[in-house]
Amino acid sequence: MVMIFSFHFILVWKGDPGPFLADIVQVLLDHDPSLCQTFGPSNATPLISAATKGHTAVVDELLLRDGGLLEGTRSNGKNALHLAARQGHIDVVKALLSKDAQLARRTDKKGQTALHMAVKGQSCEVVKLLLDADAAIVMLPDKFGNTALHVATRKKRAEIVHELLSLPDTNVNALTRDHKTALDLAEGLPLSAESTEIKSCLSRCGALRANELNQPRDELRQTVTQIKKDVHTQLEQTKRTNKNVHNISKELRKLHREGINNATNSVTVVAVLFATVAFAAIFTVPGGDQDSGVAVVVKSSSFKIFFIFNAIALFTSLAVVVVQITLVRGETKAEKQVVEVINKLMWLASVCTSVAFMASSYIVVGRKHKWAAILVTVVGGLIMAGVLGTMTYYVVRSKRTRRKRGKNSRRSGSNSLLHSDFTNSEVEVDRIYAL
Repeated sequence: MVMIFSFHFILVWKGDPGPFLADIVQVLLDHDPSLCQTFGPSNATPLISAATKGHTAVVDELLLRDGGLLEGTRSNGKNALHLAARQGHIDVVKALLSKDAQLARRTDKKGQTALHMAVKGQSCEVVKLLLDADAAIVMLPDKFGNTALHVATRKKRAEIVHELLSLPDTNVNALTRDHKTALDLAEGLPLSAESTEIKSCLSRCGALRANELNQPRDELRQTVTQIKKDVHTQLEQTKRTNKNVHNISKELRKLHREGINNATNSVTVVAVLFATVAFAAIFTVPGGDQDSGVAVVVKSSSFKIFFIFNAIALFTSLAVVVVQITLVRGETKAEKQVVEVINKLMWLASVCTSVAFMASSYIVVGRKHKWAAILVTVVGGLIMAGVLGTMTYYVVRSKRTRRKRGKNSRRSGSNSLLHSDFTNSEVEVDRIYAL
């Protein structure tokens, strides 16, 4: 432990070590070669300590014994080249770069290269050595977006700024994370000969302020914002237009439905009137009737024609009534239930009226002309059975269709406004059948 302490103490000696320091180090390393791998304060290796103090002969000796020392860093991530460049030790920088030129690209924990450290110092020669090793490092930023030009400007290193601007790879208008160019930093410096020279040099190389660079970007941003606003306005207008069209379509459907209902009511009234007249005519036959109820003119051909066509008119009218009352729609659930009950009663009433008319026909025509009553019964039965059967078929099919569509809609959902309107229209058509 004493040997290690003494070894590192010699390496960091601040005074003039004299010509024998390298010899002393060589003797110590010959005695204990493992001293190369020891660490001093802040995790500093012997190479880092010697490079920091500019002991070129010691650096050469250490590199000769262990080239892997180049990879060593302090706790903050800085290697020997970082520290030698910061202190402006030209010969040490040459020695380190001669071993590994890529060392110039290594960064510390702040993202700084050896060039960042060099421009903080006073040695323009060290800056040239690093750029000769790798000119591209001039544009490498640290974690704060600072390139070597930003750092040199902030430190007021006029000569180094001029050297950096002479390189073709240098972007004079590079931005830091704070969105500042080198010219912004130069204008923020206290007035001095160095700051004036730096601003003049930057201006000659085409340097601009950040707000001047951002002007096209701001204009583009404003244009994009305006486009977004216009698109949003168009979407809102389209939404309102669709809503208005939907409302108009709804009103048109309502008017159409009301027109159909009015026409249906009118036809139903006329059909009921025909049925009433035809039913009453069987009891007030032309020429009157006998005490037995048989028509006086039952043997006349004209009476037979009257009797048959009057029966057809009655059954046809009742069929129309059955169809019309079946095609009644209900808006609410309660209305639909009431309509279904009314329809059933009306169907029953129509059947009863038909049976009553058929029965009375046998009385009016008598036994001798019973065939006419049978004909009326057959015709009336076929008409009423056909109508009632057809209506029952369509009602059952409509209910099955609605049940299937309901299952499908629950699975897939509504895809669009148009699809929703179309489906609603179909449902309204299906709901006109009530039983």
